[in-house]
Amino acid sequence: MASQRALPSADALLEISMAMGSTRELEALEQKLLECISRTLRADRGAILLLGESGEQFASVCGWDSREEVERPAGYSRAIIDRVLREKAPLLSQRDPDAPPGDECIAAALCVPLILFQQLRGVLYVDSTDSGARFEPEQLEWLSAVGGIAALVLENARRIQWLENENSRLRAEIAIEHEMVGASPALREVEKFIARAAPTDATVLIRGESGTGKELVARAIHRNSPRAGRAFVAINCAAITETLLESELFGHEKGAFTGAAAQQKGKLEMADGGTLFLDEVGELALGLQAKLLRVLQEREFERVGGTRPIRVDIRLIAATNRDLKAAIQAGIFRQDLFYRLNVVSLTTPPLRQRREDIPLLARHFAQLHARRARRPVRGVSEAALAHLMKYDWPGNIRELENAIERAVVLGCTEWVLAEDLPEDLVEIEPSAVETQYHETVKESKKELILKAVQQTGGNYTEAARLLGIHPNYLHRLIRNLNLKPALNKMAASHPE
Repeated sequence: MASQRALPSADALLEISMAMGSTRELEALEQKLLECISRTLRADRGAILLLGESGEQFASVCGWDSREEVERPAGYSRAIIDRVLREKAPLLSQRDPDAPPGDECIAAALCVPLILFQQLRGVLYVDSTDSGARFEPEQLEWLSAVGGIAALVLENARRIQWLENENSRLRAEIAIEHEMVGASPALREVEKFIARAAPTDATVLIRGESGTGKELVARAIHRNSPRAGRAFVAINCAAITETLLESELFGHEKGAFTGAAAQQKGKLEMADGGTLFLDEVGELALGLQAKLLRVLQEREFERVGGTRPIRVDIRLIAATNRDLKAAIQAGIFRQDLFYRLNVVSLTTPPLRQRREDIPLLARHFAQLHARRARRPVRGVSEAALAHLMKYDWPGNIRELENAIERAVVLGCTEWVLAEDLPEDLVEIEPSAVETQYHETVKESKKELILKAVQQTGGNYTEAARLLGIHPNYLHRLIRNLNLKPALNKMAASHPE
């Protein structure tokens, strides 16, 4: 005789409502709902399956089982669930009572779609394996009503969980420590990369033009990693000859070569437990590339002149401004080493791709070098910033810093002025096809300068004051605008 199942009461609905409002943590909410629903319907098992954003695969599967076994996997009939997903309609399934019982055979099952704003979000499923179990149509209607409410509650819980995870991720990005200056979207992407890469031990390859701050990125990854309390050891592979670089990296034993008077630890040993940064790794000789490959594979090496393998726990970060794929084609860089280095990679953006950061960088460097030069500098003038913004910066941030340092050292006022900047930066060569506008501006400059010099009787200092510019800048304009012949002619026609 089939077991009788009482229809859910108002108390059951109240219990379900209280369960829905008891927590906003998705997995805990799913467990409470399944427990309450399964107990109300006297079901053995239950499951909530939520679809992902694509609507094709399950992003979340939560199961509940009333039986005593620990770690029992979530049980459900995939055939029943697939049918509900396909038809988007509730389903009551009963096994033929005359059929022979089987192990884990589902005797009765209820499954309803979770639909929100006319979109299918998942299914709610319960079943019983008791051979005499039966579900009633009224119970399917009740479960459908519960599913209609649960769809909204579960979606809100899932959205809150996503927002909390995203908030945690953004907080981690904001909290990263680094010495980079700027607020451009390009720099924000670099910061996101650091936040994701820093907590891991993955090997990092940083690519980019010279002067784009590759070492600053490497130091930021180390500083925000679990290895932050250990050493950050940097070595420039292009600055040391091959023979010295091998000893510098691996160390050497006493008597290993002429001048090796004592045993010396290499950079690899010094970086044990911390991070080794290889700058300009593309300049490594092929022989050293093979030895570095072994270090990456085995995390061990031998000192120059030694025979005992030394194990190290290091994280490797490498940087290069060379096209390593082209170097592989040219036979000067090992392909297998490239694959070992290129686990996680980043290309640092050139300054011309983050122009909005130039004013911030310029003011930062002005303050920095003003302190070092022990002279008061209030900031960078608008005219100077205008020149800085339109320059292409082939040397990137390093070139910008050098330009600001020069301006601070040679400047005569409390501001970095346009005339304090390097000549090739202030007077950028015009394009091959010069517009009428630029030609008119140039002629206007010439006319103003000639008139000022004429009015002051050839006194360049007074002429500069009249024009509101520094005398040095006036001399530069005269030279760049090729005004010397005209001024000489003017002086000859008006002798004192």
